[in-house]
Amino acid sequence: MSTIFSKIVAGEIPARIVYEDETTVAFLDANPLAPGHTLVIPREEYERLNDVPEDVATDLYATIHRLVPAVEDAVDADASTVAFNNGEAAGQEVPHVHCHIVPRFEGDGGGPIHGVAGDPPSLEDDELDEIADDIESRT
Repeated sequence: MSTIFSKIVAGEIPARIVYEDETTVAFLDANPLAPGHTLVIPREEYERLNDVPEDVATDLYATIHRLVPAVEDAVDADASTVAFNNGEAAGQEVPHVHCHIVPRFEGDGGGPIHGVAGDPPSLEDDELDEIADDIESRT
């Protein structure tokens, strides 16, 4: 599958790489939502979060943890939104797991993560209990 991100890792496509180690690479988003918008990816291609092996996921989070304050400080951001789009229906455009670190600024017009999915569903307590039980049974 060789995604655009794999081509960045291989050095076939230029990118503004801000961090790399044996497992992960971070670079500025080519189409940023804000100054400093950074993507963090595993070097290996995994399409969805559940495809990422646990050890790689640990390294990926460690890189995210390291970069969030660095990105915020670099652009003097008030905060950041840190998110994954996991699958095409969720807006994932490149089938290679990637975390967005989007610097946020007071009055930037962006909203909370709850605004991503449109109108929230109206769920009764029994429906919530059933969903919770179903999730718990699968973990």
